[in-house]
Amino acid sequence: MNSSSVSSSNSFLFFSKSFFELTKARLAISVVFSSVVGYLLAVDSFDLYTLFLLALGGYCMVGASNSFNQIIEKDIDSLMDRTKNRPIPSNKMSVNTAFYISIILTLIGIVVLYKINPRTALFGAISIFIYTCLYTPLKTITPLSVFVGAFPGAIPFMLGWVAATNNFGIEPGTLFMIQFFWQFPHFWALGWMLHDDYQKAGINMLPTKKRDKSTALQIVLYSLWTIIISVFPVTGLTGDLRLSVWSAVIVLILGLVMLFYSINLYNRMNVAAAKKLFTVSILYLTLLQITYLIDKTYLWT
Repeated sequence: MNSSSVSSSNSFLFFSKSFFELTKARLAISVVFSSVVGYLLAVDSFDLYTLFLLALGGYCMVGASNSFNQIIEKDIDSLMDRTKNRPIPSNKMSVNTAFYISIILTLIGIVVLYKINPRTALFGAISIFIYTCLYTPLKTITPLSVFVGAFPGAIPFMLGWVAATNNFGIEPGTLFMIQFFWQFPHFWALGWMLHDDYQKAGINMLPTKKRDKSTALQIVLYSLWTIIISVFPVTGLTGDLRLSVWSAVIVLILGLVMLFYSINLYNRMNVAAAKKLFTVSILYLTLLQITYLIDKTYLWT
């Protein structure tokens, strides 16, 4: 292999690494997973082509949102230890390149999701708009940015159902509410962990802007709301989205574990407790989605 080929290969690997950092690949993949589960919950037999479009379009939309976010926050990112090595503040990628990537991902995402159905594309576009134009600029203005950001953050789970049915009703609405309420203990735990780093950039993620009992209490309360909405389908009041008693018990146990760690944060009021809650919250959502899927596959009658 000659030197030019080696150089081209290294350049491609460097760009690929920067691209995945810009689009937050791990986060995007977890979002795609939520959408795929939502789709599978809505169908009796799945179409691989539609699943491919949903995964591709979902990644593009999330990637575009993250890319726009990093363009807008390039100066803020340079101030925080957590984000100073991102592609733009570390000069691995120019703002113009990131902007072109954002536009291309947005267009591909909307077109691909539109091929599934118009409503799926609409919700995808709404998600990008809220995340980029409302949530991101509000982060340095008000802690209510977490509330605003919870809307695009809750769309992926229900997006899969809409992709399967081209309809928004009680079923995708319930999936939306599960992920909506879940985000508050999840992101407030993150905000607690990184509070000092966020303060360097003038960002207040915690509802009271402080690591205090009021913030910890709200984390506990939103954990409770998450549990309630997560087991609600067992009542049979959520249309075609159902949950057996046995699976509801599993989801309840998962929720009580998250609640335990929320209360633990309330009692201990330290970063270590916040880290545990943050990790448990991720496991909770993932295991909940898997439980719903197994329940639908094997236990629905």
